[in-house]
Amino acid sequence: MTSMGQDSATTRQRRSRHNPHSPAHDSSITSRGAKKGAVLRSSPKLAEVKKKGRMKKLSQAAGQDLIVGLQGLDLNLEAKTLSGTGLVFDEQLNEFHCLWDDSFPEGPERLHAIKEQLIQEGLLDRCVSFQARFAEKEELMLVHSLEYIDLMETTQYMNEGELRILADTYDSVYLHPNSYTCACLASGSVLRLVDAVLGTEIRNGMAIIRPPGHHAQHSLMDGYCMFNHVAVAARYAQQKHGIERVLIVDWDVHHGQGTQFTFDQDPSVLYFSIHRYEQGRFWPHLKASNWSTTGFGQGQGYTINVPWNQVGMRDADYIAAFLQILLPVAFEFLPQLVLVAAGFDALQGDPKGEMAATPAGFAQLTHLLMGLAGGRLILSLEGGYNLRSLAQGVSASLHTLLGDPCPMLESPGAPCPSAQLSLACTLEALEPFWEVLVRSGETLEEDNVEGDNAEEEEKEEGPWQPPALPVLTWPVLQARTGLVYDQRMMGHYNLWDNHHPEMPQRVSQIMCRLEELGLAERCFILPARPATDAELLTCHSAEYVGRLRATEKMKTRELHREGANFDSIYICPSTFACAKLATGATCCLVEAVLAGEVLNGVAVVRPPGHHAEQDAACGFCFFNSVAVAARHAQDISGHALRILIVDWDIHHGNGTQHIFEEDPSILYISLHRYDHGTFFPMGDEGASNQVGWAAGTGFTVNVAWNGPRMGDAEYLAAWHRLVLPIAYEFNPELVLVSAGFDAARGDPLGGCQVSPEGYAHLTHLLMGLASGRIILILEGGYNLTSISESMAACTRTLLGDPPPLLTLPQPPLSGALASIAETMQVHRRYWRSLRVMKIEDKEGPSSSKLITKEAPQPASPGSARGLTTLEGNILDASMGKATSLSSVQESTPAQTKSETAVVEFTQDQSSEAATGEAMLGQTTSEAATLDQITSEAATLDQTTSEAATPDQTTSEAATEGVMPDQTTSEEAVGGAELIQTRPASCTDNQTPPPSPVQGATPQISPSKLIGNFRTLELDNKAQEAPESQIPEEERLLGEAAGGQDMDDLELMQAFGDTDQAMFFAVTPLPGCPHLVAVCPIPEAGLDVTQPCQDCGAHQENWVCLSCYEVYCSRYINAHMLQHHEGSGHPLVLSYVDFSTWCYQCQAYVHHQALLDAKNVAHQNKFGEDMPHLH
Repeated sequence: MTSMGQDSATTRQRRSRHNPHSPAHDSSITSRGAKKGAVLRSSPKLAEVKKKGRMKKLSQAAGQDLIVGLQGLDLNLEAKTLSGTGLVFDEQLNEFHCLWDDSFPEGPERLHAIKEQLIQEGLLDRCVSFQARFAEKEELMLVHSLEYIDLMETTQYMNEGELRILADTYDSVYLHPNSYTCACLASGSVLRLVDAVLGTEIRNGMAIIRPPGHHAQHSLMDGYCMFNHVAVAARYAQQKHGIERVLIVDWDVHHGQGTQFTFDQDPSVLYFSIHRYEQGRFWPHLKASNWSTTGFGQGQGYTINVPWNQVGMRDADYIAAFLQILLPVAFEFLPQLVLVAAGFDALQGDPKGEMAATPAGFAQLTHLLMGLAGGRLILSLEGGYNLRSLAQGVSASLHTLLGDPCPMLESPGAPCPSAQLSLACTLEALEPFWEVLVRSGETLEEDNVEGDNAEEEEKEEGPWQPPALPVLTWPVLQARTGLVYDQRMMGHYNLWDNHHPEMPQRVSQIMCRLEELGLAERCFILPARPATDAELLTCHSAEYVGRLRATEKMKTRELHREGANFDSIYICPSTFACAKLATGATCCLVEAVLAGEVLNGVAVVRPPGHHAEQDAACGFCFFNSVAVAARHAQDISGHALRILIVDWDIHHGNGTQHIFEEDPSILYISLHRYDHGTFFPMGDEGASNQVGWAAGTGFTVNVAWNGPRMGDAEYLAAWHRLVLPIAYEFNPELVLVSAGFDAARGDPLGGCQVSPEGYAHLTHLLMGLASGRIILILEGGYNLTSISESMAACTRTLLGDPPPLLTLPQPPLSGALASIAETMQVHRRYWRSLRVMKIEDKEGPSSSKLITKEAPQPASPGSARGLTTLEGNILDASMGKATSLSSVQESTPAQTKSETAVVEFTQDQSSEAATGEAMLGQTTSEAATLDQITSEAATLDQTTSEAATPDQTTSEAATEGVMPDQTTSEEAVGGAELIQTRPASCTDNQTPPPSPVQGATPQISPSKLIGNFRTLELDNKAQEAPESQIPEEERLLGEAAGGQDMDDLELMQAFGDTDQAMFFAVTPLPGCPHLVAVCPIPEAGLDVTQPCQDCGAHQENWVCLSCYEVYCSRYINAHMLQHHEGSGHPLVLSYVDFSTWCYQCQAYVHHQALLDAKNVAHQNKFGEDMPHLH
């Protein structure tokens, strides 16, 4: 027998990349662990061993192991089981609006629509109501600076003009005298729910609040947001309640950059965002929103971005992201609290998101998250601007939090190719950090099986047109979980072997445990009845039924002889009656579920059934209960009901497979030990290449384990990668589970290690299907303690209790991953959800093309300037701000909403403009010089930010569908700084240092550079280069701690020469309130070659303008950032490009007070004064 090793109590940390490989399988284990007399044909010793009590000894030994393993699991939690969903909904949150634009999307009508929907559906009365409270300053300071909070507080006393002036300094915000009060109430509302959930008052909760929060940064309003509610809540949970690990899920259609920047160096908070990106063309236009950004320092790997690069993404795309990425990582991360930035602007009909998700889809996402952190889940409302969609989305999520079943998806399908590409890129970026995401080598051949048929299928499908929002209905049930059991089923027993594993006590022990835990009384008890002949004949032959009926009158010797005619079978006089009762009881449960009497159910029945063939008993089984139940469901429904049968018994359900292998209405998925055909029931029937026949081809799915020790990690990996993707694509109307528990830890036959908690999670994940109509039918399982605890855990989950916390001591075994990959390889041709896009196969975010376009000659050459731009740039016509959409740098903890553009100029490059994309007017000037550019930089629009009109549209609102202006003006942008670097391809006599900027520009004064204008635009197919190809110059412009506001960034004119010089232009702030912190330059001057004082690095160093200490940027070791955090000194000067960054303002600054330091550094580096100091 295989040793049942204990799960080691390891500390949850990021694991090393070394996967433990399962040892070579010993074939001797198979014969000893084989079940049901399969070995009787090849080894007559099994029966003799049974007679000597071997099974009793095995059960005793395994039971002792199990008892030790279950010590950490307290299933007797009836008194502790939390119930109730908290809700914060305060009318005070509607007491602010935009004073100067009545059409502003974020307004009080959003909460009015939600309230009306919740009243209509009776949800308010079902929730535990909590009063909103104010967040204290000390609580807000967990994320925001005191200076910023104080500034926001002063808005209470400003008049409309002052409010508008302040609002215009931020992106996509408005201010009202009540904005601060409401923002404090909104944050406090989430904190109140944190206290209630972690204080065990309620199970989960939802804060229906405004303004939203996930764009708000440390010292910056952004995107309608003042304070970052979920970020504050995460820090609050850690500080007040001692929570160590928090998962933040952001499903708003806009990237929550504020939340990401707050935690991107923190491994205690896992941030997952799924958002519209479109290669940076969608707000907030950050490269930090792309899949390549995974966090920094100790937080690397704890930032997860899934960027959607097209509109119209559906439920299937969102669910795939959860199954393939979020859930596997979350199970490894093991959060103690889950916070959701719950924006509903990805719902179809939303004018900003332009996506096609449905309320039912958000119910599914909510359900999937409820399996984490012991059910401690809090949703905080963010965006959503179609009032009907918003109200229905909130309602659907709240229904799910309350325990109502998820509605069936209208058109689940499979993720689209664009979504598959995004997921593949994200997985590639994360694989180095999470063991659970490591893919087996077999997946490298994945795309070879698709063939032409798959491509044609996708072409035929065409663009998906979202239907009208369906009207969701929620069942009104008499009871939630049905339970069927009859003591008469114990009448089937082995006359010759008292220790046979399939013993009567199996069902009685389960029932005793359900009663002890109070679970039986919570269920609706259904009476059992024998199956009728008509029901049996749907799956078995009349001859076979008659043959079993005849055993009722046989004598003992005849019964023994008849049993020997089958494989692994014993028969007694009551066998026929018990088998009919087991099958009939299952049919009763099906009737109750389909009639709406109960939502789901448990059938505690024996003898088991999944090995029973059409005309033969097999493996302890006589009538195939699950198969008969499936046919019975189809009969009473009047049509070929789509039914999913999941068989998690450790043995392959050969009988079930054979009965349905030609039927496409029944999807059969079995996970079992196969051991290369040597594990019962032997042969190749359970192999992964067995896929069904004729019309049923592809509807038989076998995950064949080739060894023992499969546990929770392996089964969850199969669920996430294979079972659930296929199941959602199939979209069943009923789920039946052949619930054998012989894969459980401690079972004498299975040799596997699935825990009761693991079974609870498998059950929970299946409950999202078929509107929650799921029935568990007992099959195998031969350790009485194992099956009792496991069935109890599953029953609790069916009753709506959250699955218990599940600790995975190790990643999935490599052999298990190989088995899963093998099945995926076989079935990829039948199920589009299994097709994984290869990053190198198709142009995507990992590739980028920069091209040039000849610009038209201006009418007045002397008055025009060549304007460098990127196709797709968004111009905020009302605010006079140009936004670069596709060029953004790596994120930083305090980074603002935009980043610096990078454009490569190449002589004689040209390309046609992308069809349908407007571009800014462009001209060339052959005689322009660098000096002219820096002093006469053109703006992108004649309307400046100071001249914004009262009915301005914020840039976030303007990005959807607004195209760039066709004209440019000559207005100068003061203080623009132009930076030149050579491309990586440049050759030099010196070995270039790690920083191309520093290595490319020594002893070359920018004032000496002269070249020709070239205008650029990105091809409409151009996408971002992978992180490994991003020039170091691009990252330098963000400094060690931040990026440049998109509103303040303009892509300027630049020169091109045969060396393909690269240019950057940033418009800094003309001043900032922190200039008083600049101290006189030391008498010794400045030494630009001075290394970092902490690590000795020579690349990308900055000097503090208060103390003049030198430290490296965040892209080296972030010592300047650490210096700022420790000293509070705000202004730093780059020794690379002489730009000045203010940490407090989160922006570059150009002011007379900074010129002395810049000039001294320039003299030290180039031996001459800096040009144009004024």
